[in-house]
Amino acid sequence: MFAPGHLGELTRIIPFEMVDEVLAQTRAQERRVRLVAARVTVYLLLAAALFTDLGYRQVFDRLCAGLAGLALARPSGSALRQARQRLGPAPMKALLGAPPKWWTR
Repeated sequence: MFAPGHLGELTRIIPFEMVDEVLAQTRAQERRVRLVAARVTVYLLLAAALFTDLGYRQVFDRLCAGLAGLALARPSGSALRQARQRLGPAPMKALLGAPPKWWTR
């Protein structure tokens, strides 16, 4: 159904709503439109933990593998690193810490 590590596969485990809640709690939502949104950066970092032998750009390609045929922007490795720096550590700490009460997995 999905390529390994594909964004859709990760969203079944960690839903968008959970990521958005963490971004709101940690005030890490973007203030303007960016090539790599904060939500996408969270999934990029989760996938990077699965594919430790790949660079950010290759991990991003895996995340988008199921979206072949769509005209997607392909950010540079530098843009992906800057997105990670903008996000900071707080959202990932909150996400990987104790799950919220509504998440019963």
